[in-house]
Amino acid sequence: MTLRLGTRGSALALTQSQMVADALTAATGRPVELVRIVTPGDRSDAPVARLGVGVFVSALRDALLAGEIDFAVHSYKDLPTGEHPRLHIAAVPLREDPRDALIARDGLTLAELPPGSSIGTGAVRRIAQIRALGLDLQVTPIRGNVDSRIARVLGPEADLDAVVLARAGVARLGRSAEITETLDPMLMLPAPAQGALAVECRADDTDLIELLSALDHAPTRAAVLAERSMLATLEAGCSAPVAAHAEIAEGDDGDEIYLRGAVISPDGVRAIRLSRTGTPAGAAEIGKALAIDLLDAGADTLMGSTE
Repeated sequence: MTLRLGTRGSALALTQSQMVADALTAATGRPVELVRIVTPGDRSDAPVARLGVGVFVSALRDALLAGEIDFAVHSYKDLPTGEHPRLHIAAVPLREDPRDALIARDGLTLAELPPGSSIGTGAVRRIAQIRALGLDLQVTPIRGNVDSRIARVLGPEADLDAVVLARAGVARLGRSAEITETLDPMLMLPAPAQGALAVECRADDTDLIELLSALDHAPTRAAVLAERSMLATLEAGCSAPVAAHAEIAEGDDGDEIYLRGAVISPDGVRAIRLSRTGTPAGAAEIGKALAIDLLDAGADTLMGSTE
């Protein structure tokens, strides 16, 4: 029986979903067809921060619960941090490069952009970190798919000097050659779960859960769990731009997670950056502990008091 994979209709979403479909067929022999689902986020031009968490996944989850599709592929960073009681993340495939990338006119790097240059991005996290660098750049909030964002720098009607976007999306679309700089996480810490995919199905579909587990990459799952655990804990008392990046490396006593986290004021004037280490088995606890460290250091004051 052919499995139905729900996906958004953007070029990037279709590419990511087809990658998962091909990998599942190769691993299990089961054929997969893509089913396009339009989400509220696809219908709106409003900033993502205003639309709210989950705006790109709600329609896919509705289709899953209605039995219209068998499983869905999400950009993991789009998912709300709370677990859904009727759905299950059956696989987290090997992560693409989680760093941010700059695409600029004339092959320029971030430091080479002249003062006053216009740089576009849609993420409050990126806007805050660009401002924190003190490079006198004019940040323009933008929406749109990867191709349309790049066209604003390299297209015939270009109106920006540069854009910053997730390197993973650019790479998956085969446009890595246009990246003029991959940004060091010390300058631009990524969003929690950036570059990772989440393969989700109904929690009671045990046969499919077992089938999809063939795609799971344990180190990626642990890294993402640490990052999202930090984010989930911060959301209770901090609405400032949040960034996190976990790496898993071989230590003296086995694999270790090194998690870096940051909360930055929207104007970039203040930032709190801390880190924690631990084992992959304790990924969730590491993330929660780092969030508490950040809150203890005053992270919840960066945007004033929150309810």
